[in-house]
Amino acid sequence: MLVPAKRRTRLFAVVAAAIVVGAVIAGTSLATSSTPSSTTGGTVAGVALQESFVNVVHSVSPSVVQIEDQTGLGSGIVFDVRGDIVTNNHVVSGATSFTVTTSTGRRYPAKLVGAFPPDDVAVIRVSGGGLKPATFADSSTLQVGDLTIAIGNPLGLRSSVTNGIVSAIRQAMPEPNNVTLPSVIQTSADINPGNSGGALVDIEGSVIGIPTLAATDPELGGSAPGIGFALPSNLVKDIAGQIVTYGKVVNSHRAYLGIAAGEATNGVYVASVTAGGPAAKAGIHAGDVIVSVDDKPTATTAALTTALAGLQPGQRVQVAFKSQSGAKTTRLVTLGTYPGS
Repeated sequence: MLVPAKRRTRLFAVVAAAIVVGAVIAGTSLATSSTPSSTTGGTVAGVALQESFVNVVHSVSPSVVQIEDQTGLGSGIVFDVRGDIVTNNHVVSGATSFTVTTSTGRRYPAKLVGAFPPDDVAVIRVSGGGLKPATFADSSTLQVGDLTIAIGNPLGLRSSVTNGIVSAIRQAMPEPNNVTLPSVIQTSADINPGNSGGALVDIEGSVIGIPTLAATDPELGGSAPGIGFALPSNLVKDIAGQIVTYGKVVNSHRAYLGIAAGEATNGVYVASVTAGGPAAKAGIHAGDVIVSVDDKPTATTAALTTALAGLQPGQRVQVAFKSQSGAKTTRLVTLGTYPGS
């Protein structure tokens, strides 16, 4: 399962997809060396790494805040010198005013600037707080094995820190409510309730992502340790930057079919079609049932969302659907750009 990593009843919603985790025991052989310099060198390297972690935490923690509304707690990252704070949409959803608490305990009122639910990104603003912006890295340069440090407020514990590595870069990761993230960073740094919207940083202290999802194993009835997911910093910078500049997203970079969808038997029911949109231009009508997009079966709306998340605006794809008469048709559709919020 994947769960948004936030602390509130709705802050820890569960996606019903089991994750089977294989237990692997990594055995490390420690050889005793007769050369003192080897031991000394290892100790020096260990101390240097420890100092790097400590320096990162001291540097980044002032830029990571706790966000509180009437329903619960989450985390956020100071985005710019104007007091804009970027977080997950699911942290602030349903509220327009918040209390922001810094790592030193100072509290400020904040207001919602805007949000883009399809990418689970939102921006709130503190006025006159003199908050310290974080530095955001280029997430496209990440490699599996890179060190990661997660800083946030899990379970209301301010400025809590965990560490790990980049475990993988995943594409089209589903969240609850038929949201599919176009890409995520998988990390072994523990992501707990309340970490949502906080900082995943590299060993140089630059933000590489926003912790968003944690995995759970329904068979064990709890979390699946070491499997967490974060929005890449490049996506965050792009979407948050548009919200700050325009108050909304003007270019989502997301593929768009132009329909209102509902569930049907073995397909997605087309409840309505946007006039002049990609589906309408291709001859798809209300009442049709879409069964595949780009040769990927779309038995549910979640499957359709996931299929579209892996495609690009302007791309031409085959869309197979059944009309109300039961006839199956395939049309070539030029995908549009998902409208901003």
